[in-house]
Amino acid sequence: MASTASGTAPPPRSLPVVDKDSQTFWTAGEQGELKIYRCQDCAYYIHPPVRFCPQCESRRVEPEAVSGKGHVVSFSINHQQWVPGLPVPYVLALVGIAEQDDVRLVTNIMNCPPEEVSFGMPVKVYFEQVEDLWVPLFEPDSEGAPRP
Repeated sequence: MASTASGTAPPPRSLPVVDKDSQTFWTAGEQGELKIYRCQDCAYYIHPPVRFCPQCESRRVEPEAVSGKGHVVSFSINHQQWVPGLPVPYVLALVGIAEQDDVRLVTNIMNCPPEEVSFGMPVKVYFEQVEDLWVPLFEPDSEGAPRP
């Protein structure tokens, strides 16, 4: 099992069901990239990954690397140990990506005391390898500007 950015063993995770549309999202982290589907006709980002653009109805949708930067839109500090070995408390968050605010990822905020997480906090992605998947997690980004 890989280690997190802080060098500690990652907590146990339930892995997603991966299909042909979501495979790139869950594996691009091996190259250090966060890839989100984007319409090749109108440039709209789409997540969860599907091969159909809800903006212009195009089917020309392909995964593209994004900056990996974003901000905390919402979060919850969880004190329930739902999985044996899961360290508590932990932060479950909704992160808006810098490229398009309405693209939001459900993730964990790591490498930060839970009580220091705040709405609008700038964050950046890093990846945790679990088996053959690379789970995108976020940590504080001291270089990012906070969102309102």
